[in-house]
Amino acid sequence: MDEKTNRHLEADDLWQWRLPQECESAIRRLFAECGAERWHLSFQVFVAAVTRSATKRFAGAAVGAERVQEYFATLHTKDLALACACGDGLEKAWDEFVAEYRSYLRIAAAAILRRSVSDAAAIDLADSLFADLYGLGEGKAGHRSLFRYFHGRSSLKTWLRAVLSQRHIDGIRARKKFESLDASEEDGQARRVIEPATVELPSDPRREVYLQRFREALTLSLAALAARDASRLRMYYAEERTLAEIGKELGEHESSVSRNLERIRKELRATVEGLLRAGKSVSNGGAATSGMDEAQIDLCFQYAAEDAAIDLDKLFERRESKNLPAKDRILEP
Repeated sequence: MDEKTNRHLEADDLWQWRLPQECESAIRRLFAECGAERWHLSFQVFVAAVTRSATKRFAGAAVGAERVQEYFATLHTKDLALACACGDGLEKAWDEFVAEYRSYLRIAAAAILRRSVSDAAAIDLADSLFADLYGLGEGKAGHRSLFRYFHGRSSLKTWLRAVLSQRHIDGIRARKKFESLDASEEDGQARRVIEPATVELPSDPRREVYLQRFREALTLSLAALAARDASRLRMYYAEERTLAEIGKELGEHESSVSRNLERIRKELRATVEGLLRAGKSVSNGGAATSGMDEAQIDLCFQYAAEDAAIDLDKLFERRESKNLPAKDRILEP
């Protein structure tokens, strides 16, 4: 990395750790693919954000370029670039963020508070986040944007909802801190301070329904995959093989494996979204379900990303087939 890039990284970010030099071409490809040029985000600032993300992941450990590049393949790079551009104060990025995420934040806040989207409290909770995202929180000069702490390991929507949830919890704690356990203060005793060990976040009552709908759509989408694509996903996610190992198994170059995995992920998402959007008619005695709108689909993916019950090892179980070689075993439906 050059001097300009280093200036975007604080000393406490780097821990004497640097990206392997061989990763530069992979970072340039990610930068080109995420379309960051439309916000005028510089490559150096993007490198700094990717470096922070990798540093957070590997904690300064000595890892090779291949492992780092495999980590890059899991990142939500478009989201990371947008957060990076917003954190850098680029106006076009902010315009896009506000247009795309303001309504989502209000929907998420309403789900957290279990109120309607038009409720003033939900709107206030969502909109209160913008100052900290912009870097104006706490009224301090030089206050850093919260976007700096987004590392791209989850989607930006997942991260934003987690931040909103934490803000809601902090608000509960702040209010409870000044509540008295006494019936009155007439006896002159000092008010007791409540410091709850845990604060239970109200859950969205639709969450389990959305998760079930997501699981059903994902299972159908996985079952419809071509056998070779199913093998790629199984080896990468369930068996945790490296790109090189998968390439050797399938007779492909590592870069081809990476591109194919990205293609499959996009196709799977599109198929799942389509199934959720369409709903389903009555079949085999099962009830019909109505189609979902875009906000509901977003929440389906949000909850699925948070849910530990969706076990990839189970989703990618293998079965023997008389007609297919071992490398082309397909998924259990």
